[in-house]
Amino acid sequence: MSFDYDLFVIGGGSGGVRAARIAASEHGAKVALAEEYRMGGTCVIRGCVPKKLMVFASGYSQRIEDAKAYGWNASGDSFDWPQFRDHLHTELDRLEGIYRSGLDKAGVEIFDERAVVADAHTVKLASGKTVTAKHILIATGGHVVFPQGIAGVELGISSNEVFHLEELPKKILIIGGGYIACEFACIFNGLGSDVTQYYRGDQILRGFDEEARGLLAEEIRDRGVDLHLGTNVIEMERRDGRVWTKATNGREDVFDQVLFATGRAPNSGGLGLEELGVELGRNGQIVVDEYSQSTVPSIFAVGDVTDRINLTPVAIREGHAFADTVFGGTPRPSDHELVASAIFTQPEYGSVGMTEEEARDKYRIEVYCASFRPMQNAFIGKSERVLFKLIVDQDSRKVLGCHIIAEGAGELIQMVGIAIKMGATKEDFDRTVAVHPTISEELVTMRTPVRTA
Repeated sequence: MSFDYDLFVIGGGSGGVRAARIAASEHGAKVALAEEYRMGGTCVIRGCVPKKLMVFASGYSQRIEDAKAYGWNASGDSFDWPQFRDHLHTELDRLEGIYRSGLDKAGVEIFDERAVVADAHTVKLASGKTVTAKHILIATGGHVVFPQGIAGVELGISSNEVFHLEELPKKILIIGGGYIACEFACIFNGLGSDVTQYYRGDQILRGFDEEARGLLAEEIRDRGVDLHLGTNVIEMERRDGRVWTKATNGREDVFDQVLFATGRAPNSGGLGLEELGVELGRNGQIVVDEYSQSTVPSIFAVGDVTDRINLTPVAIREGHAFADTVFGGTPRPSDHELVASAIFTQPEYGSVGMTEEEARDKYRIEVYCASFRPMQNAFIGKSERVLFKLIVDQDSRKVLGCHIIAEGAGELIQMVGIAIKMGATKEDFDRTVAVHPTISEELVTMRTPVRTA
């Protein structure tokens, strides 16, 4: 049977673009890709990239204050949001162009429209055109989920709209306790907004190391975010152009914006998958095997739509592994072990491997931990602390996990992740000579465990 394409990709995010480009340029496949919005997906257009640029912008206010304490005659009394926002969108346009250019150079045919699956080898485009493909890859990512049961929830915005605000809100409420909520709380606080954060749980960043979560919550509060745990909004109304809210703790307040960062879900609905027999999980994720193949042999899926590890580099790896497996003759399962991650709060939180709670359920462990004021902060009387934590298997001596809270933790954890991925032991860390004076030397100078379990 002949097909129009060897591969048809639905979704122009990081995972889909990588799969299409590698299949076409390195393995000679005839490839097409459909994207209904903008090339680059969540990460480039409304996620990692614009958020990190906002992180950079928001960090300068604290740096200016630190500079003054160090003797510099510096000022930073106001932030020009429109200038930054317009520059941001110019940069996103540039990056989208790079994604599109990469596909063009690889020979991938692009359809700027929605596509759905008609059968195991057929894709129907919004224009009415129907095409066939030997393999179909779903890489449609995820979408924002708003909570149910809150009166007036439609008055809130999501992280998608943040980058398009006409004005920087003077006062903003952020709902949620995950990494997106915490990052934006720190961002708006750094940009000069009055920030309140509600989270219904007992501590932010569920699923991360408890000790690290606790310290980060303290530091976020110390930076000026009014963080309320065990609290949720129950009612919202538009009043005089602002948003009135009532919380579960009885608190009433008025904000310029209310940002819901309460989760995301796989973007699998309306694609024709269930009708075809593709198995979906409870949250709508496409169920796939280690080679990203669904229950329909010709249909594969990568990225957030599979809800495995929802990180851009993971989606890219999955897309590349798929292309090598299906078109390169080199079966390569996606590796989801020991994936490092960073939360770009202020200060940042980097982690790789197990939390202390996870490790002590499976191993006999030693915990090495140090929390202190860095020299840079102590010199100017700044209270902000850092944390370095290693979790070690007592029997094999392997480092099972590392957690860092510090400025630049995202950069540090990438390097530590290499060592832990290679199976480094605590003694390997100990044998490494420290770089002094740095905060990261703590990783190789902690000699005595603070506790065992």
